Amino acid sequence: MIPILDSHHHIWRQADLPWLNGPEVTRVFGPYEGLRRDYLMEELMADMAGSGIVGSVYLQVNWAPEQAVDEAAWVQSVSDRLGWPNGIVAYTNFSDEDSPDTLKKLSAFPKVRGIRHQLHWHENDLYRIQPRPDVMNDTTWRKNFARLEDYGWSFDLQVFASQMKDAAKLAADYPGIPQILQHAGMAQDRSSEGLALWRDGMKALADQPNVFCKLSAFGTFIHENSEDHIAELIGQTLEIFSPERCLFGSNYPIEMLWTPYAPIVTAHRKAIAHLSEADQRAILHDTAVGVYKLDGMAAEPL
Repeated sequence: MIPILDSHHHIWRQADLPWLNGPEVTRVFGPYEGLRRDYLMEELMADMAGSGIVGSVYLQVNWAPEQAVDEAAWVQSVSDRLGWPNGIVAYTNFSDEDSPDTLKKLSAFPKVRGIRHQLHWHENDLYRIQPRPDVMNDTTWRKNFARLEDYGWSFDLQVFASQMKDAAKLAADYPGIPQILQHAGMAQDRSSEGLALWRDGMKALADQPNVFCKLSAFGTFIHENSEDHIAELIGQTLEIFSPERCLFGSNYPIEMLWTPYAPIVTAHRKAIAHLSEADQRAILHDTAVGVYKLDGMAAEPL
């Protein structure tokens, strides 16, 4: 069995997350009553057991903005205690003047490998996190973003298809910063026109050699773990990006709203089973290890 590095998961204590307390706020994945509880690394490791997972990367999960350093500190403490997760993608708002100070403080945590500042904007306000689509073009945002190269960190890029041309220009302007596109570009619009826009944007991003693509969160807009749906989108994504620039992510526990962990892994393994072993290994393990600089981690599956 080819080992898997899960490059996209979350853990949390409910009390730390404003969006898991009080009234529901809009999220791209829909209603989330089932997530309103603690979900700790020990539970995730139990959910991963038997699926060949040998390491993982934690993605920031929207603590209060002023608690970005506290979030990273907590996840680092979990990793120090359990050995998992193996990498942390932390948070800063690059639009804030104090972002350089936040980055400096985050650099104190050895498992930090990158930053995610979610940029996705959509005409449908249910799918919108930013007030406008072009935040990444602002002078302050870009000045602070450029500091990632000083730390040797990557950027987890979360945009919709209509924003991909701007995102491709961002990647071209900062070739020294690896960018990892979230969730295969979130192909929300399944119409022929919507998919054409998605493919065009994906091709623009793939033209930039410093952009990689996560095969993750395919259940976000259909609220199910459909093997056919996953295979279709993975197939199109691989044609655009190639296996050596794609990496697996579970998006757990968000996907827990509609599926256990193991079927996600099964669906992804089936979708790439026709590829060579080297290509499968790149998607499931090697690309993530390289882009997140995880060489030397333990390789025993759970």
